Amino acid sequence: MEAKVNERFILEELQDAVAVITLNRPALLNAWHAPMRAMLVEAFRRAEADSSVGAIVLTGAGEKAFGAGQDLNETKTFDPERAEEWLKEWETLYDTMRGLSKPLIVALNGVAAGSAFQVALLGDLRIGHANVRMGQPEINSGIASVTGPWIMREMIGLARTIDLTLTGRLMDAQEAHAIGLINRIVPQEAVLDEALTLAAELAAKPPVAMRLDKARFREMTEVGFRDAIEAGIRIHRQSYATGEPARMMEQFLAERAARKPSA
Repeated sequence: MEAKVNERFILEELQDAVAVITLNRPALLNAWHAPMRAMLVEAFRRAEADSSVGAIVLTGAGEKAFGAGQDLNETKTFDPERAEEWLKEWETLYDTMRGLSKPLIVALNGVAAGSAFQVALLGDLRIGHANVRMGQPEINSGIASVTGPWIMREMIGLARTIDLTLTGRLMDAQEAHAIGLINRIVPQEAVLDEALTLAAELAAKPPVAMRLDKARFREMTEVGFRDAIEAGIRIHRQSYATGEPARMMEQFLAERAARKPSA
């Protein structure tokens, strides 16, 4: 479904020195498509350029999901050329996030799956509640996972990365907190307020030191990131050329539709 010109897939609000950016496709659990990704890039760039902004909070609309990951209705139609363009769109978004000089707090209001899980991990700190689930379920819908394992390995090591990538399972909040992927677990109704409080605290830190610390973290992970993008283009071109992703996504969508109760 093509986006209407006036649809706002990303919401932006300024609360004192904190820019609040909200993923806004709640009916689809904030699943990504190209217009939403492009709008998110622009929102991050505006926050970065705004001298009144000292920190950023990223969250999702609704109570069920931070983000369900890729909208399969988009990717099921890809050929190898579009798959390569898709990886470059993600490179632009991830580059923008990695280049932020201001702290980024992710307020996990619900499930964070697939590429939404990756976006959450690219934040500096994550606040969640007890019912949050996180993971990398791409394999279940026939999508090879490349950038996900890169960021997971950086944060939780190879053994857990293999587990999450090959099983496609979602971790509960307690497991994610135990291995450091959720920094604080608070009551569901307090997630955004806790994220705003933490963001305000970080916004008050010396900005030069903050910028230099974040730039160093980017330098430390840059080689692995570029390798993941190059590998992603190669692997997704190969994968989509076989037709398997389209077949598996159609099957996945059909099974999901069959599980929905009739009106």
